Amino acid sequence: MGWVDAAGGYQVRVEGGKVQCRNAKGKVLGAVPAALKEDPEVVRLRQLVEWLDRHQGDCLSTVDTWLARSLPVPVALIARVWADSAWAAALRDVVVVAGDEVGFLRDADPERGLGVVTLDGDTVWVGPETVALPHPVLLDDLDDLREFAAELGVEQGVQQLFRQTFARPDGLTGDSVSDYSGGRFEQVNHVLARCRTLGYPVRGGEAVCSVFEGGQTLQARYWIGAEYYPEEEAWTGDLSWARPDGTTVPLADVGPVAWSEGLRMASTIYAGRVVEAAAE
Repeated sequence: MGWVDAAGGYQVRVEGGKVQCRNAKGKVLGAVPAALKEDPEVVRLRQLVEWLDRHQGDCLSTVDTWLARSLPVPVALIARVWADSAWAAALRDVVVVAGDEVGFLRDADPERGLGVVTLDGDTVWVGPETVALPHPVLLDDLDDLREFAAELGVEQGVQQLFRQTFARPDGLTGDSVSDYSGGRFEQVNHVLARCRTLGYPVRGGEAVCSVFEGGQTLQARYWIGAEYYPEEEAWTGDLSWARPDGTTVPLADVGPVAWSEGLRMASTIYAGRVVEAAAE
């Protein structure tokens, strides 16, 4: 972004995600002078930076939702938003499945479709109506893709290949998992803050993660004790899955994506618990 004039002979611009300032001699300053704090151009650019940060977060969140739900995404949509650098950063190097082709998304064009690097190292253009952004537990070639990604130096904007996953075991019985029960937080406020940071909403004392899989929505629900007073201790409880109407789903009926995302939520929240030092 080019320089724009501000008061006192200064000029300002957005560079590297922040407002940058230079004086009348052209020297770039380490910070915007206090005298320019309320300058209309400085205020406008700071608002622009805030909007860009929110937009980047929205793009990443949307692509993560497509991935977590393994939803088909129209190729025309990807090609249209690719010109936006925030969308491109969120989508670049995501593994897509287009018919028989599986590879890393590297480019998008309204006329040619999607440019994909396959496991053979070839760049091909694919143009189906939709492509899948699969959850990693659904990728048969996950280990090969991870190895190839390391060779290419791939850095995905969203966690896909190196997302923490949990394989659903066979022979499941019951309707809850207790592996992450008994985690203590000094205050309810602390566990609530952790849930907010991780992006999990809290309803009725439970952290919630919604996953659309197999034509239905399931909610992973992890008890965090958030119904108590904010300053009281919080203890984590069981993890279970339910339909939006509250009907509990037996573990045997939980799909692989909902299972993985539910345990991912519970494990990351549980990791923030108070860990007592071992007695000597």
